[in-house]
Amino acid sequence: MVLTSFPDDLVETQQALHRTYEALAASRPRHTAALRRDLLRLSTVVFWHPFWSAFPGSFPAARVELRRQARIRQARQAA
Repeated sequence: MVLTSFPDDLVETQQALHRTYEALAASRPRHTAALRRDLLRLSTVVFWHPFWSAFPGSFPAARVELRRQARIRQARQAA
């Protein structure tokens, strides 16, 4: 079973995680320590979001779907 609906705050946090990762992966990023702290904080927020407590185990397919939906929403917002 793959989920198709995630809470908005979870998707927005995942989008922020993507943006932070992209900023850190850029050539010669500025403020790398701050970006790494943000990346760790956002990863923790996504991992421990109350939404996941409804599912036993890590439910990896849902986490992949969350990342996919966050990228799609980010692309739509950029357009």
